[in-house]
Parts: sequence; structure tokens; C-alpha cells
Amino acid sequence: MSVHKEIRKVTTHTLQEMKYSGQKISMLTAYDYSMARILDASGIEVLLVGDSASNVMAGHETTLPITLDQMIYHASSVIRAVKRALVVVDLPFGSYQGNTKAALSSAIRIMKQAEAHAVKLEGGAEVVESVKRILSAGIPVMGHLGLTPQSIYKFGTYEVRAKEEAEAKKLKQDALLLQEAGCFALVLEKVPAQLAGEVARSLQIPVIGIGAGNQVDGQVLVTHDMLGITFEFKPRFLRRYLDLHTSITEAIQQYISDIKSGDFPNTHEQY
Repeated sequence: MSVHKEIRKVTTHTLQEMKYSGQKISMLTAYDYSMARILDASGIEVLLVGDSASNVMAGHETTLPITLDQMIYHASSVIRAVKRALVVVDLPFGSYQGNTKAALSSAIRIMKQAEAHAVKLEGGAEVVESVKRILSAGIPVMGHLGLTPQSIYKFGTYEVRAKEEAEAKKLKQDALLLQEAGCFALVLEKVPAQLAGEVARSLQIPVIGIGAGNQVDGQVLVTHDMLGITFEFKPRFLRRYLDLHTSITEAIQQYISDIKSGDFPNTHEQY
């Protein structure tokens, strides 16, 4: 008789336990069913249905154009593939800023229609009322500070954030504010490693970094970047684990060549 091993789902509580016990958290982006299946089966703890889909899936220059409907489409594709990972979905630009009622309704749509596990939104003091309102409905919220790509036109650059004392001080205050509001975790993007470490040590909730050094509680990268499907994007914080751009190109060129030469399909590949 085979004993069916039960899969232990990753929850917000699991991440909290990992922080307390000093285990690092792994997180990657996912936007579609096939890739999410592979990522989940590989043992990743958190999958982020990022608004970076705007860049890597739709070819936009920024994350701003992606809509709530599109995010729900990507999120529901990912959810159908996942058996174990915690799936967090970005609230897209314009779906929560400056309007707590809209923020709550956006978050509810993501949870109901995509059956997601949690939402993520960018900003500190400016969005804390929206965070509280979403949490009041029992929806887990992940915060995001540092470089917040939805505010790219305000920053005017994708450079490292919080290098100056004033911005670093605000970042620390915002991090505490988000924790007090009830966020279960926080992403810190492109901030100095020392500052990120200070924030991680000062908070009870897990802090996940991207370009924020190794003193935080976990790391996140865009899957298409770390697998080398995208190749123009080369920030210092990105480690490429594969060069899929080259491998895929070579495979496709071989396929074309086999068709042209009459080699494909051969006698074993036909009926």
C-alpha cells in the first residue's frame, strides 16, 4: 500500500516561522500555468504574480499599463498550477492609490476571481490606510518599499534608493508603519545592503530583498531574468542561473534546419 505524502502548504504563518528559525525564504515571479507548475514542484516557498508581467509578458517599458483584469488572468493561471507555494499577487498601478475603497475592491476581486492567497502593494505612509482596509477584510498584505517601480516617473530613474539619510529614515519609518498596520511580510527593492539588514533586524515580519543584499530574510528575482530568457537587463543584483535565450534560439534554429533538410519528421515520427 503506497502512503500518500501530504503536501504541506506554505502559508503566511510558515514564513513567520522561517524568519524566527533563521531559515531563508525563496521567492520567484510566475505569470502562467506551465512555468508555475515547474516552480512550485521545485520547492519554491513564494510565487509572486508580479506586475512585472507588464514588462516580461506584454513588452511594456514600465509596470504601469497592466490592468487589474490582466493581473487576475495571470494570477488565476498560476493558482491552477500550484499545490504548495504561497501565491502573492501585485495590485497594479491605479487600483489602490489614493482610494481605500477602490483598494479593497481590487484586493477582493483578486482573492475571489483568481483565488489568490495574498496581495502586494507599493508604498509606505501614503498607502497605509489602504493596507488597513484590505486587512480588515481578512486579506493578507505584503508591503513593498525602496525602489517602487509603479512610481518610476516620480523617481525618474531605476537607481538604488535610500542612499541619503532622509530617505533612509523614511524607509525605516514606513517599514515599521506597514508592520504595525498588519502586513505579513515586506519586499525591499534596490536599497543598500546595510540599511536592508537594519530594517530586517528591526522587524518581526520577514523582509524579502531584491538588490538589497544578504542580510534580509529571503530573496526574490524575476524568473525570466534568472533563467536568462531576458538578456538585455543586467543589474548587479541579478544572478543568471541559465542562459535559456541562447539554448532556445539554438533549438529553434535546429528545428528550422531539420524541416528544411527533410530530416524532420523521420520515419519514426510519422504514422
